[in-house]
Amino acid sequence: MSDVARLAGVSIKTVSRVVNDEPAVHPDTAERVVDAIERLGFRRNLGARNLRRGSSTGTLGLIVEDVGNPFFSELNRAVERTAAAFARQVLTGSSDEDPERERELALEFCARRVDGLLVVPAGERHGYLVPEMRAGTPVVFVDRPAGDIVADTVLVDNAGGAAEAVAHLTACGHRRIAFLGDSQEIYTARERLRGFREGCARAGVRCEERLVLMRPPTAHNVADAADRLFAGRGSATAVVAGNNRVTVHLLRALALRERRPALVGFDDFELADLLDPPVSVVAHDVSALGETAAELLFARVQGDQSPPRKVVLPVRLVARGSGEAGPA
Repeated sequence: MSDVARLAGVSIKTVSRVVNDEPAVHPDTAERVVDAIERLGFRRNLGARNLRRGSSTGTLGLIVEDVGNPFFSELNRAVERTAAAFARQVLTGSSDEDPERERELALEFCARRVDGLLVVPAGERHGYLVPEMRAGTPVVFVDRPAGDIVADTVLVDNAGGAAEAVAHLTACGHRRIAFLGDSQEIYTARERLRGFREGCARAGVRCEERLVLMRPPTAHNVADAADRLFAGRGSATAVVAGNNRVTVHLLRALALRERRPALVGFDDFELADLLDPPVSVVAHDVSALGETAAELLFARVQGDQSPPRKVVLPVRLVARGSGEAGPA
């Protein structure tokens, strides 16, 4: 700011008045200051200004598993849209499903004095956030609950959706149904497996443990799982895929097979309706997930002191054809 003042031939106080749109600055003087700012590339430090005033820093922190995953990209955009309505910007980081990385990001965002924090948790230990919450930083957990603290949480009906997928497949005549999910360390994967087992029980279908595989959804892991589940005598005739990445890798693994199992994926994904056959999915509104979480966070920012809330959003089965073929 002192450089701007020297170039414009004014005091630092005058520069401050121009930058903060304060009155009582002659138009000619203000023009000289603005010209000096542009020539020097000066940018005011909004964070420092707001901290001096004891007000909002105008930012939120959002931690997701992987911003490159379309699911989390859509969640990010929903949070951004809601934040914009409250004149806030969103700082986003990917935890890569690493609890230590999640902790580092969360504490870094808190050190930057974000107005609130949205977390898709990678781990189950969140006591490190208690001092931040007591200091006034509201935290909302999204898609998965906190592991060891009580906090606002927004989820989807994971178990109910998986049970609905099983009901759809059994209605088409399938009895040997596989489940291919993400690592059991992940809350959503465990809940969807629980719903799968409950769905089998309701339908009177035996849940064969040899047809249940839980592993990180890499191309190699899913291809290997396909070989195990859909080859040989007594192989599965249908499968519930535990998330969008599992579904996409599974479609690639099955692409060259003459006979394919019926398939219902959890999470909708782009072009699912244009494939042959179109892919049936358990869908939920990812934008609603992000918007609901962000709105809950802003309620806390604005002073809501009610007890922590747990919101569970509905899912729906979208039958498109891939889950309707009868058993081989």
